[in-house]
Amino acid sequence: MNHEIRAFQVDQMRVRIYSDKNQLGAAAAEYVAGVIHDAIGARGRARVLFATGASQFEFLDALVKKAIAWAHVEAFHLDEYVGIPDTHPASFRRYLRERLFDPVQPGAVHLLDGTAADLEQECQRYTRLLLEKDIDLACIGIGENGHIAFNDPPVADFHDPLWVKVVDLDEACRRQQLGEGWFPTLDAVPRQAITLTVPAILRSRIISCVVPDERKAEAVKNAVQGPVSTACPASILRTSPNVTLWLDVPAASGLQ
Repeated sequence: MNHEIRAFQVDQMRVRIYSDKNQLGAAAAEYVAGVIHDAIGARGRARVLFATGASQFEFLDALVKKAIAWAHVEAFHLDEYVGIPDTHPASFRRYLRERLFDPVQPGAVHLLDGTAADLEQECQRYTRLLLEKDIDLACIGIGENGHIAFNDPPVADFHDPLWVKVVDLDEACRRQQLGEGWFPTLDAVPRQAITLTVPAILRSRIISCVVPDERKAEAVKNAVQGPVSTACPASILRTSPNVTLWLDVPAASGLQ
């Protein structure tokens, strides 16, 4: 049963609102599975970026149940904390392995290493991998401060010449990670991360942005109805014709 409440377009971005985050996750997973299937059919392989965080739980739970030719998928992720080993409960590498990669076994998985001895070299290594061929699909979210990946308002650059870089995390972002339960105290939340930049994400052929929960309502309102500005980095998504924003009713509650 389709529980879509409303669908509309803002600038070039499509917005779809669902009754709750389970319905949102199921609908986004159905869409993403179709995009991956089409990419494999067209090019023999799908290169896909995956986001992490509590907002992606329902989407990923639904996605792993889809009949997808995962052996033909090349998987990347958006970001990783600096200094956090992949055994840490908050590690995005661990998150994706446990929730997606181990269950479905993609043909190739490329992980960012936030513990690399030379972070600049790690950024360059990952950039080379991303540039080998086009990225077919980016599965992303929006942070409470409007970030996409770890492009927080103070560091987001819509014209960034880099594809991958080390960034300082602002306090709002770090408080979100604390609030989601990934760390015991604010001091335990890392102050830096490696992230794909805004232009790197926007170069993806298709972008699917999954944003549930009322705590994201202010960021969603700014992204959809505010000015296109690095004050809300997600607002740049409105300028791309290949973006679908998936919301539940609580996340959309601030929209007029």
